[in-house]
Amino acid sequence: MVDFEVPEFDYTDYSNRELAAVPLAVLGVALLIILFWFVTTGAPAALGIDFTGGTEIRFDTADSEAQIETTFEEAGIEITTLRPAGGGDTYLMETQNNSTSAIESVALDADYDVVLIASQSPSFGSSSQQQALLGLVVAFGGMSLLVFLMFRTFVPSIAVVVSAFSDIMIPLAVMNLFGIQLSLGTVAALLMLVGYSVDSDLLLNNHILRRRGQFYESAYRAIRTGVTMTLTSIAAMVVMTVVARLLGIPLLPEIGLVLTIGLVADLMNTYLLNMSLLRWYKYEGVTR
Repeated sequence: MVDFEVPEFDYTDYSNRELAAVPLAVLGVALLIILFWFVTTGAPAALGIDFTGGTEIRFDTADSEAQIETTFEEAGIEITTLRPAGGGDTYLMETQNNSTSAIESVALDADYDVVLIASQSPSFGSSSQQQALLGLVVAFGGMSLLVFLMFRTFVPSIAVVVSAFSDIMIPLAVMNLFGIQLSLGTVAALLMLVGYSVDSDLLLNNHILRRRGQFYESAYRAIRTGVTMTLTSIAAMVVMTVVARLLGIPLLPEIGLVLTIGLVADLMNTYLLNMSLLRWYKYEGVTR
């Protein structure tokens, strides 16, 4: 077995402001991207058919993407997204058109081998959108309440909450940059990030605030465990993303990518932002 050693970062070389500057700057950029997207589209990210309604069709063809677009546009069907789905000549297409019979007819007339076709009504998509938003709010609100009940002090609690918030906002902004749609699958990934974030932050907070030992000794003990767990999860998500992309498994590549970005952000937020707030609280905040 390979012995994985987490290097110790010398926090004494940096002030609390310097530690917090990078994660706060990244969070600020992410919020600007989300705000711009919301102002221009009315949503924090591009919505998939799970939330807008429409039709998804998966088919095999030797035609190029340009030829496929021409085929459907000539039939009056506007393509929302079109992308390769794994190896070979398989494509996955989404459209706001809800007429599965018309879409399938166009595909068959063009000699496309239809593998899967599914449609969702706009009203059901709107309902799913409200439920997904409610789920995120309830999960984040419940997490925040639990953290405040556990620590009963403002700074350690807000450190966990801010880190978890950033762990959600950064992947959401990157989704906009990469053209990843907000779907039930990616919402589930964002909910999972709340759990990942709280897990690593609570590990750090508990070691520093509730266990015996010097500040940095307790911090490094938590870092060794937390970083190892997070890097293992990142490796698993990268493998899942690559394998799912190569095999053409729908949705899993997007979920894996969102989780990978969120876990990388969690490393930054936990061991820079959260650490700076805890150090300030330990050496300055509690003595005032």
